[in-house]
Amino acid sequence: MSRIDSSALALLALRCPRCHEGPLFSHAAFSTKFAEMPKHCPVCEQAYEPEPGFYWGAMFVSYGFTVAIFAISGVLLYYLAGDPPLWAYVVTVGLAALITTPLVLRYSRALMLYLFGGVRYEPNRAGLPRP
Repeated sequence: MSRIDSSALALLALRCPRCHEGPLFSHAAFSTKFAEMPKHCPVCEQAYEPEPGFYWGAMFVSYGFTVAIFAISGVLLYYLAGDPPLWAYVVTVGLAALITTPLVLRYSRALMLYLFGGVRYEPNRAGLPRP
C-alpha cells in the first residue's frame, strides 16, 4: 500500500497512525468480520491496542456518530417526505443506524487510536521493527 502523508487522510483511509501504510482492519467493512483488527500493523509492527480495554472509550465516539446519524436522517426525512407518519421515522432511522454500524464502529476505533493512542506519524518507520 502507498503511504499517505496527511494524518487526516490516513485516518479516513483507516491506515496505521504510525506509518500510514498498514490497514487498521483485517476484512472489508461490509463483511461479517467487520470489527476484526490485527494485533499489530503488518508494515511497522505498531500495536493497535495500546492497553487492554482501550477501545471501550470508542463507545462514546460511536454514540456521537449515531446521534448525528439519527438527527440527519430524521431531518432529511422531515424535509424530503413532508413530515411522514411516526412509523416512517422509526423505520428510516433504524435502517440508517443498522446500515452504518460497521462504518461507525471502524471510525470510532480509528479516532480513539489516532487521538488517544499516543502514536505519532513517523514517515521513516515503515518496514523497520518496533523498538
